[in-house]
Amino acid sequence: MPHVTTPKKLSFFDVTNLVVGAIVGADVYIVASLGSQYLGPASLVAWVVAGVIAIIIALNFAECATLVPRVGGAYAYAHKVWGDFAGFVVGWAMWVAEVAALAVFPVAFVRYLTYFFPTLTTVQGAVVKVLFIAAITFVNVRGTKLAGRANDVLTIAKLSPLLLLIVIGLLYMALNPAATYANFVPFTPLGFGNFGVALVLIFWAYAGFELAVVPSNEVEDPTRTIPKAIIVGMAIVTLFYLLTNFVIVGVVHWTSLQFDPAPLATAGSVAFSLAPRLAVVGGLILGIGALISVSGSDESGTLATARISYAISLDGLFPRFFSNLHPRYSTPYKNLIAQGIIALGLSLFGSLSQLILFSTFNLAFVYLATCAAVLALRERSRIEVGRTVLERTGPILPVAGILLSALLIFESGISTVAFGLVSIAIGIPIYAFYSPRSELAAVKRTFYSTEAVLARVARTQQVFLGYLLRLLAPRR
Repeated sequence: MPHVTTPKKLSFFDVTNLVVGAIVGADVYIVASLGSQYLGPASLVAWVVAGVIAIIIALNFAECATLVPRVGGAYAYAHKVWGDFAGFVVGWAMWVAEVAALAVFPVAFVRYLTYFFPTLTTVQGAVVKVLFIAAITFVNVRGTKLAGRANDVLTIAKLSPLLLLIVIGLLYMALNPAATYANFVPFTPLGFGNFGVALVLIFWAYAGFELAVVPSNEVEDPTRTIPKAIIVGMAIVTLFYLLTNFVIVGVVHWTSLQFDPAPLATAGSVAFSLAPRLAVVGGLILGIGALISVSGSDESGTLATARISYAISLDGLFPRFFSNLHPRYSTPYKNLIAQGIIALGLSLFGSLSQLILFSTFNLAFVYLATCAAVLALRERSRIEVGRTVLERTGPILPVAGILLSALLIFESGISTVAFGLVSIAIGIPIYAFYSPRSELAAVKRTFYSTEAVLARVARTQQVFLGYLLRLLAPRR
C-alpha cells in the first residue's frame, strides 16, 4: 500500500503571517496624507480606532471560518445562512469593492510619479495609467507562475523602505525635539468634525483580512489558533501603521502633508536630512519603494479579484467569458482584460478619495453580512463544530461588528452610499438573468408558501426575542 502523506496544517505563526501579509502593502503609502486633510496630527487617533474596528470585524471572520470550514470566504458564509441569492449579492459586492480598489493603485502610482516628474500633465498621467494597468494585466494573463515571481520580488522590496523610514524617522525626531513638538502642536487644529470620513479612508488600509482567513480544516486547532492569529496579526499591523504615520506626522508638518501627493517620499527626504547629502537619497528610496509597493499590491490584487468573478462564473451566475481560459496560458484572460478595462475607467474619472470611499462602502456591506451571519451560524453549526472560543463571549463581537460596519457605511457619505447601493442593485438583474429558471421558480414558491412565511415569523421571533432570553437565562 503506497504511503500517503497528510498535508501539513497551518500553525499559529503561518496564519499570523497570512494576516499581516494580506493587509500590509501599498495602502499605507496611499492614505498616509489623507487623514491630515481632515484631522491634522489627530489622524493618529483615527489609525488606532480603525485598527480596533478591523480587529473586531476580523474576529467575526475568524469565527465564520471555524463554523464554515470551506473555501469561499464571505460568499460561503452568506450562502450557508441565507442561500444562493444572498451568497451572490455578497460575492458581487466583494468583487465590486476589489475592482474599485484596483482603480486606486494606478491613481496612486501617478501621484508618486509626480515626485520625480513634477510637471507631469493630466494627459500624460492618463497614459501612465493605461500602461500601468496594461502591464499588470499582461503579467497575469501570461500565467500565475510569472505573476508569482513578480509578486515575490515586489513583496520583498515594498516593506524594506517602510522599516527604514521608521528607524531613521524616529532618530530624526529624537535629535530634533523642538521641530517634532511643533509638528504635533496643536494636536487637533481642525477638530473632530470630520473624524468619520477620515476613519473610513484610513480603514481602507486595514482591508484585506477578509481574504486572509483560511478554512478551519487547514489550520491546527482552529478554534484557538485562528482567533489568536487574527488578534496578534492585526495588532502587529496596527502598531506598524501607527509607527509609520507617527514618523510621517513627526517629520512633516500637517499643513504641508495634507496636500502632498507623495507623503512618504517627502517624509523620507526630511528624515534623511540628518546627513544633508542623503536627503535626496531618502526621497528616492521611499518614492521608488512606493512605486514598487503600489505595483505589487495591484499585481496580487488583480489575480485575487479575477478569482472571485471566475468562481461566480463557474457557478453559472456570471457571463461565461469570465471563466474562459487562455488556450496557452490557462488563465481567465477575458476576465482579467474586462476587470482591467473597468478599473482603468474608474481610475480615469474617479479621485483617490472617491474610489477609496466607494471600495470601503462595499467592503463594509460584506462585513455587515458576515457579522450578521455569525449569530445564525452559531445555532446551525453547534452540533457539528461545538462551542467555539469566541462564542463564549456571547453576542458582543457579532453585534459590535454589525454596528461598526454600519458606522463605516454611514460615514462613507450620502453620495457614496447612494452610488454603492446602485452598484449592488446592478447585480440583482445579473443574478436573475444567469440563475437557472428552475431555481428562481423554486425560490419564489418557497418564499410565498405558508410554511415558509410561518418559518420566517418563528425565526424572527427567535432572533429578536428567544435568542435574547436564552442569553439571559442561567446556564447549567
